[in-house]
Amino acid sequence: MSSLETKELEFARQVRRALDENAASIAPATVDRLAAARRAALSRKKPKIVSVPAFVPAFTGMGMGDGMPPVELPQRRRSPLRRFALAWPLVALVVSLVGIAYWEDQQRTAELADIDAAMLSDDLPLNAYLDYGFKTYLSRAH
Repeated sequence: MSSLETKELEFARQVRRALDENAASIAPATVDRLAAARRAALSRKKPKIVSVPAFVPAFTGMGMGDGMPPVELPQRRRSPLRRFALAWPLVALVVSLVGIAYWEDQQRTAELADIDAAMLSDDLPLNAYLDYGFKTYLSRAH
């Protein structure tokens, strides 16, 4: 048990002890009002729903008495078209994620190429690009 849980349990014990000690000093009129409020709350309480188990006969495949043959259920086979219908959303998701990643990579490459072209065609010395404030100027200039 952690120290936080221990502190919470100790606090709960102290609150319970304080409530128990002070319960005897409550005025009789207040006790009567509390009892009436409790009765009213209990009368409005929703009844508890009781579920009754339903018994369903289980077919064991041994026949159903009176000489009836056992019931055999046909096996379901999924056609290839049905399998494709279940798998195509996953394929579409994977293809779209790959497409988005490729597009973002192309955008990033184009941005870097623009920055490189601007640096190479500019008259500033390369030391100017090492200045942090100049990096901010470049981001505002575009």
